[in-house]
Amino acid sequence: MTKGFKLGDLLAIGLVLVLAAVCFLMFLPGDAGKAVCARIYQNGQPVMAVSLDQPREFRVTGDYCNTITVKDGKIAITDSDCPGRDCVHSGSIHSPGRSLVCLPNALEIRIVSGQPDVDFVVG
Repeated sequence: MTKGFKLGDLLAIGLVLVLAAVCFLMFLPGDAGKAVCARIYQNGQPVMAVSLDQPREFRVTGDYCNTITVKDGKIAITDSDCPGRDCVHSGSIHSPGRSLVCLPNALEIRIVSGQPDVDFVVG
């Protein structure tokens, strides 16, 4: 019995490695999923859209006041006078589909991408 790999063994191993590399590259994030802006809603109504490319700080007022900061492609509620301040402790977000909320102020910040917001297609 011979020891070592035969030509067929090497080809099979090579094929498996190539397929693994292709699968890995397919799941890397690309520019299509890159977040381009955040949409801000209060009481379910759109208030504004904010680009994550430009650093800025602004306030949204309602029953309470939230200070919102955009920095390094991320957005966060950095200060609030609402009870508990859970929204401030939520940190920053940057990925499409993520959101921040301040329930006492009925405020929601959603990250959206450049692709249309389609959940599913029927038909």
